[in-house]
Amino acid sequence: MKNELLKNINLPKDLRLLKQDDLPQLAQELRNFIINIVATKEGHLGASLGVIELTIALHYVFNTPQDELIWDVGHQAYGHKILTGRKAIFDTNRQLNGISGFPKRSESTYDAFGVGHSSTSISAALGMAIASQLKGENKHHIAVIGDASIASGMAFEGLNHAGVTDANLLVILNDNAIGIDPSVGALKQYLTNVKKGTEKQDNIFEALNFDYSGPIDGHDLPLLLSELNRLKTVKGPKFLHIITTKGKGLKQAELNQVRYHAPGKFDAKTGELVTKTSEKLPPKFQDVFGETIVELALKNDKIVGITPAMPTGSSLKYMMETIPNRAFDVGIAEQHAVTLAAGMATQGLIPFCNIYSTFLQRAYDQVIHDVALQNLPVIFCLDRAGLVGEDGATHHGVFDLAYLNCIPNLVIFAPSNAIALRNMMYTAQLGINFPLAIRYPRGRGHLLHWKNPFKIIEIGKGICIKEGKDIAVLSIGTVLKNVEDAIELIDQKESIGCYDMQFVKPLDETLLHNIFSKYKAIITIEDGTIVGGFASSILAFANQKGYNQRILTLGIEDKFIEHGSVSQLQQLQQLDVLSIKKEINDLLFFINNS
Repeated sequence: MKNELLKNINLPKDLRLLKQDDLPQLAQELRNFIINIVATKEGHLGASLGVIELTIALHYVFNTPQDELIWDVGHQAYGHKILTGRKAIFDTNRQLNGISGFPKRSESTYDAFGVGHSSTSISAALGMAIASQLKGENKHHIAVIGDASIASGMAFEGLNHAGVTDANLLVILNDNAIGIDPSVGALKQYLTNVKKGTEKQDNIFEALNFDYSGPIDGHDLPLLLSELNRLKTVKGPKFLHIITTKGKGLKQAELNQVRYHAPGKFDAKTGELVTKTSEKLPPKFQDVFGETIVELALKNDKIVGITPAMPTGSSLKYMMETIPNRAFDVGIAEQHAVTLAAGMATQGLIPFCNIYSTFLQRAYDQVIHDVALQNLPVIFCLDRAGLVGEDGATHHGVFDLAYLNCIPNLVIFAPSNAIALRNMMYTAQLGINFPLAIRYPRGRGHLLHWKNPFKIIEIGKGICIKEGKDIAVLSIGTVLKNVEDAIELIDQKESIGCYDMQFVKPLDETLLHNIFSKYKAIITIEDGTIVGGFASSILAFANQKGYNQRILTLGIEDKFIEHGSVSQLQQLQQLDVLSIKKEINDLLFFINNS
């Protein structure tokens, strides 16, 4: 048996000492290393397994970190991280105080650009390449764009500009025909034809003035090394098209690429998923959305569903399976998704546009210009709102309440449980004359029995959960459950009132006047940023109406929150049950002794 190679490789300079014939063995060891750790620690699996040979070849041929390498999307970069000084701590990946699951500039000089969202690599690498030209530097800039990221508009904006420069830029298309879900759209068919050799049109990348080569087998190390070495000598923008298999090296991951994108715990030897408890659990919020939109759409033929490349993650797949002609996966194209929904709304359809909270940031102008300015009744269903956990700062949906709050015409609703989400969807499809955002978290709620008969929710109305006499806790969204549990632990619970405000915009001013007229102090709580969000609206209301009670604001602090489990992050942000209890007790003590 050959000596283990990976144990002696800590940095790319060690990798470059190996003979080329040793690299296939290293590829197998690197795959096994990732599989063994992700099997127990969880994380993204299939994407990194698919680019092992490419990762080794890039660091072998190019002089990283001087030559700058960007991974797009960043969940392809596990092998890169292991080869660039993080092998010994890779088991901390995505854990609190551990390394990030994505490339991160502050973590390593080998991470040339932070990448969590897709399709940014070409623009960033081009910017670096132009800067190198201006500074008289002679180095290479490589953008690896894969997992369907090439289909995004931003990727083509970068290609369009790069094609009229002489920048030293290499774009590598990792073509595996899948993002998290299978790729969609005309570009996918074009690339399929290119791979089959049946494409008769001009090559689109050559037409954009790139020196195009490929498609080649992305798992053939000698071929990769040869082509990368050749491309090092080619001036100007270059485009290498490689074909890979997502999940390569683990049979189950190859056969079920959607499930093994981020499979959770599994058996490292067999690949079999660890079976979870058969105990009856409350549904995931995404499934409440998915099942409810099907139920509503079967009765209302004006309803359409839209998602940008996340049919499984959003559970719009249920509608795509049941009513396929009215459910649309538009690919990684959030801007297009929003304006597509706006166009549909002008024609009397009822579009439910389901986008992860953090991804809607990418379509902010479209929300303002194409939807809100025209007051079109688009229903935004924002999944993964609040703290999402191990994906970290790039994926937390903590800014939506703030960035939507300042947009005229837009109504913002945050359900506290699955029933409220279901009822708001029902209410919206009955007919609204304004745009609506419904935001809800990743994961499960707490209600087992949620498929109750539909009820209409009155727009802009909050709910009194519990009367009190000293402190009113104003809650928005699913953090209400933590508030209720915290109040149950308080000795003077009769002093505490609890309110589910439901709407950040419009605020229930009638209810707020009653609250401010009755209570000595107010606590606001949200799982979004305090700055500009729900708390800011309550503070502005109190100031405008002349109320001077003490107002304590709980929520996400004004900083980017790193990765960790949701429960760990809630503790750090004082949004867990015990922290809320302490804040209430401290405020009770203050008002009783002041």
